Amino acid sequence: MIKRNLYNFLEEWKTSNSRMPLILRGARQVGKTTLVNFFGEKFDQYLYFNLEKNADKQLFENIENLETTIQLLFLARNKISDKKKTTLIFIDEVQEKPSVLSALRYFCEDYPHFHVIVSGSLLEFALENLEKVPVGRIEYAELHPLNFEEFLKGENSDTILNILKEVPIKNELLGPIFQKFHTYAMIGGMPKITSTFINEQNLSRVVNLYAAIITAYKSDIEKYAQNNTQREILRHIMDTAPFEMDNRIKLNNFGGSSFKSREVKEAISALEKAKILELVYPTTNTSIPTYPDFKKSPRLSFLDVGLVNFQLGLHKELLNIKDLNDSSRGKLVQQIVMQELKSTSYLPNKKINFWVREEHGTSSEIDIVYPYKNLLIPIEIKSGASGTLRSLHEFMDRCTHNFAIRFFGGKISIDTLKTNKGKEYKLLNLPYFLGAHLDKYLDWFIAQ
Repeated sequence: MIKRNLYNFLEEWKTSNSRMPLILRGARQVGKTTLVNFFGEKFDQYLYFNLEKNADKQLFENIENLETTIQLLFLARNKISDKKKTTLIFIDEVQEKPSVLSALRYFCEDYPHFHVIVSGSLLEFALENLEKVPVGRIEYAELHPLNFEEFLKGENSDTILNILKEVPIKNELLGPIFQKFHTYAMIGGMPKITSTFINEQNLSRVVNLYAAIITAYKSDIEKYAQNNTQREILRHIMDTAPFEMDNRIKLNNFGGSSFKSREVKEAISALEKAKILELVYPTTNTSIPTYPDFKKSPRLSFLDVGLVNFQLGLHKELLNIKDLNDSSRGKLVQQIVMQELKSTSYLPNKKINFWVREEHGTSSEIDIVYPYKNLLIPIEIKSGASGTLRSLHEFMDRCTHNFAIRFFGGKISIDTLKTNKGKEYKLLNLPYFLGAHLDKYLDWFIAQ
């Protein structure tokens, strides 16, 4: 068991006086069941039910009669319902019995002494079709793939973990961290695969496991296809989407197909519900709040960089690189920085945007705009210290502050720059492995 950062959230939830039943979201194979099983050890009693098993599912047939159902649950696990004992009830694969989700409000109102968590591989489909969502009676958290810090915990790399706590890290110490990060970027953050690699150091085994996950994803998502045509579109998108990550995408004829925009959008929507990928839309705002412009072409962001590497066949290539930008896909760093940023938020469906300016026949684009306190911080992800910053100058001329970030394969530094219109601003250059630590570095940067 690699200890997950979300575990700390669960411990706070356990002791909170305002605790409500928790819906734990996340894609298949990101470690939801393993995490809750581990968390269950903190309780006097732990009752686990998997609704993909008929025997467990039958226990919830009359969930409307919650008192009887609870008695059945304790009988089935040979436990005693006792308010003096802390009890965690975990209902997994809850999409197999969506009525359980509606019943969560009564767990909250009538049995608040029980700790209740529900989860499922395709939970979003069940939530979408739920007639009565128990608003105000449930809370949510989302589990992402392992980030770099969690990967290091799995390797027991305590020295590097301690170094990462320093702000800023001494530049002389960056070399070994880059090496570790390149390994993480090659393997990705799917817990079972990461654990296998850490224990066996066998890349061929990792590739085989990724093939199994992709097959499982395809099998899962096709269950929700409304017809054979949509099933074909879903297969096509799963196969071609990683090859479309270089640029903003067009839904019409996606991936060289003959599929229409509406058909592709419906299929991608299903993949978003399964948390396999998501559309990242641009904004034209330079201040908070950001409003995505759904009329403009989006980009694709994927669940995990390891899945992307597998589908693009990059694992062996990544073995010998010293800079991730030397890989054959320049957007790999952009994918992993976005993945690190998203890993720090446990709120479901928190979106990241990029920025565009399209006027008078010219265009500018910033890779990410990041809300920080009352500021919208522009973030560029570059292949090195060189490269033009024209788009960044355009953004800075339009915003009300003078702070910007660049993630790249180099050292930590702060540059003072001027836009073409003469506005002076500060640019913090950060190694791309610090994505999950951005808030700490922004605190330090702005304090400077």
